[in-house]
Amino acid sequence: MTDAPSRPNQPVYLDNQATTRCDPRVVQVMLPYFSEEYGNPHSAEHIMGQRAEAAVENARAQVAATIGADAREVIFTSGATEANNIAIKGAARFAASMGDPRRRILTVATEHKCVLESVADLTAEGFEPVVLSVRPDGLLDPETLREALAIPTLLVSVMAVNNETGVIQDIAGLAAIAKAAGALFHTDLAQAVGKIGIDLTAWKVDLASVSGHKLYGPKGVGALFVRRRPRVRLTPLFSGGGQERGLRSGTLPAPLIVGFGEACRLASADLTADAERIAVLRGGLWDRLQRDIPGIHLNGSDQARIAGNLNVTFPRATAFDLMRAVPDLCVSTGSACSSAEMEPSYVLRALGLSDRQAARTLRIGIGRFTSAADIDYAAAALAAANAACEAADFENSARDT
Repeated sequence: MTDAPSRPNQPVYLDNQATTRCDPRVVQVMLPYFSEEYGNPHSAEHIMGQRAEAAVENARAQVAATIGADAREVIFTSGATEANNIAIKGAARFAASMGDPRRRILTVATEHKCVLESVADLTAEGFEPVVLSVRPDGLLDPETLREALAIPTLLVSVMAVNNETGVIQDIAGLAAIAKAAGALFHTDLAQAVGKIGIDLTAWKVDLASVSGHKLYGPKGVGALFVRRRPRVRLTPLFSGGGQERGLRSGTLPAPLIVGFGEACRLASADLTADAERIAVLRGGLWDRLQRDIPGIHLNGSDQARIAGNLNVTFPRATAFDLMRAVPDLCVSTGSACSSAEMEPSYVLRALGLSDRQAARTLRIGIGRFTSAADIDYAAAALAAANAACEAADFENSARDT
C-alpha cells in the first residue's frame, strides 16, 4: 500500500479547465479602473470617459491579436456562454428573418452544455438540431461532417478544445468543409485561447467565443468574434443602448475588459513557454500514475490534446471516493452535476465509456501556476487514495461473501 503524502499548507489546485487563477500581472493592470480611472467608456464627451474608452479599445486590440482577428470583429460579452448564445441564436434568427429556407444546425455530442442547449432551444422556432457523434478518441471525423452537410445546413458549431478531455479539434479543416457546403461556422474557443495558436482569419471561421477566466483573466468577461468580410449578420438577444455595434447592449465593465485584454496579451507572449513547461509536468504526473496505478486509462486522443489536461479512468476506485480521500487536491469528477443528482458525463458517454467507467473518472487540469511540488503531491496522494479505496473495496467484497 502506498504511503499517504504529507498534507500541503494550502489546497493543491489542478482544476484549470474549470477556471484559472487571475494572473497577478492582470490584477495590477485592472486595479486603477476600479478606483482612479472609473469613467464610463461610453461617456465620450469628457476626458474620464475618453480614457476609459481608450483602455477598452486597447483591450479589444489585444484580444483580436491573440485570436488572429481585426479589432472591429471583437464584441465584448459577459463570457463564452453569452457569446455562444449570441452566435448560434443570433445567426439562426437573422437568417430566418431574411427568408433563408435552411433550418438545419449541426453540432457535436461533446460540446459544452451552453452550445448544446442553445441549439436545442431553437427547435421551438422551427430549426432542426443535428448532434454529430465523435470517434472514441474524441475527435469529429471530417467525413461525418461532410456527410451531414449533404443536406443544406445553416450553421455548424464545433468547439476547438474540449472542456473535459482537452481534445483539440481540427477547426481549420472542419471550417473549410462547412464553408465549402455554404454553411456558417462557429467555434467555442473558451478552452483553446492561451493553450494553442489561433488564427481565425486564416481558419475561415465566421463566429468564435472566448472566455476571460479560462486564460488567467477575470471572471465575468469574454468576447464574440464576428467576421466582417464576408460580413456575418446576427440578431441581438436583447435590446438596449446599442453598444458593441448593436449586438450586445449595456455598459461595458472597463476593469474586467482591461484585465481580459492583458490576459490575452500574456497568453500570446507566454504561449510556447507555458505549453512546454506544463507538458513536462503533465508527462511526469501521467508517468507516475501509470506506474503506481496499473490499469489506469487516459480518455481522448493522446496526441491531439492540450498540454495541461489529463482525463483518466481509475481501474476500481470511484472519482467521488478518491476526491473524498484527498480533500486538499482540487480536481473534478468525470461527471456533471445535474440538479441535485450526479449524472455520468455525457462527454465520456460520447467517447464510449460506460456509466461505471465515467463514475471512476477524474479530470486533472495543470496550468501556469502549477508547481513541480503540486505534481509530486498529486501523484502520491492519488496513488495512496486509490490503494486505500481498492483495499476498502476488497474488504467489503470479502465481508459480503
